Amino acid sequence: MKGQRRVIVPSPTAQTDLTPTLENVIAAVRSHHSDADAGLLERAYAEASIWHTGQRRHSGDSYITHCLAVAAIVADLRMPLPVVCAALLHDVDDTACPPQRIADQFGKEVVDLIAAVRTAVVSAYPQAGRGTAPRSAAACPSREMAVLAIRLADRLHNMRTIAFVAPAKQLLKARETLDVFAPVASAAGLETVGRELQDLASAVLQPAPSSYAVSGWLLTALTLLLPSGHRARWQEEWSADLAAYATRRARTRFTLRVLLGAPRLSMTLRSPFCRERR
Repeated sequence: MKGQRRVIVPSPTAQTDLTPTLENVIAAVRSHHSDADAGLLERAYAEASIWHTGQRRHSGDSYITHCLAVAAIVADLRMPLPVVCAALLHDVDDTACPPQRIADQFGKEVVDLIAAVRTAVVSAYPQAGRGTAPRSAAACPSREMAVLAIRLADRLHNMRTIAFVAPAKQLLKARETLDVFAPVASAAGLETVGRELQDLASAVLQPAPSSYAVSGWLLTALTLLLPSGHRARWQEEWSADLAAYATRRARTRFTLRVLLGAPRLSMTLRSPFCRERR
């Protein structure tokens, strides 16, 4: 619609485009905590799958893919097993799952983490004192750090897949991410997460011009080579031809052909013969 800003987000990298598997999550946890109980992760995944059955993301993917992605990010941050389990289950409180059921299977710590993630206000975390978090903080994180890791992982995966969200919501989430989530991540010593959040949010708020927009601008500029009486007609014709091409490569080739042919067309339109025919 004319006047409505279109948000363009670059395609995710190959790494962020791949949905992690449960095996990936288990491997990541065990790479930092060799004695971690894989069976507990398997049960957490099975429990999340039950309560998210039939739920879909805006992309059309099963909702459980989001749970796996968040858990994978948390595992990569070297968080211990209970925190990764809470990441897998972080959205079950949006379902009919009774909290006591989770407590019975995974313990009070996991239930408390899930509840804290829901109520945590990221903007309340300090945004000063940037530095690298010590390894001990990840191996044995405070409750506050564990909750923050899950919240940041949740936002990071949502930003990686933000192209599927309505444009207005993209802008709101991107602004909040840039102003709050990215600085908090960096201040907490999670520099890699902070940088990716900043890059993804900036891509939404300051998108690179599309090839279509660049080609359209160039074609408009080329009409200035033509006699004033012919410009409107040729701009309309070129724009219609440009819109008929579906790929970036085809649009670029068409624009180059126009660029190379514009001087000759200008000479032809300015010739005495062409003026006489008018």
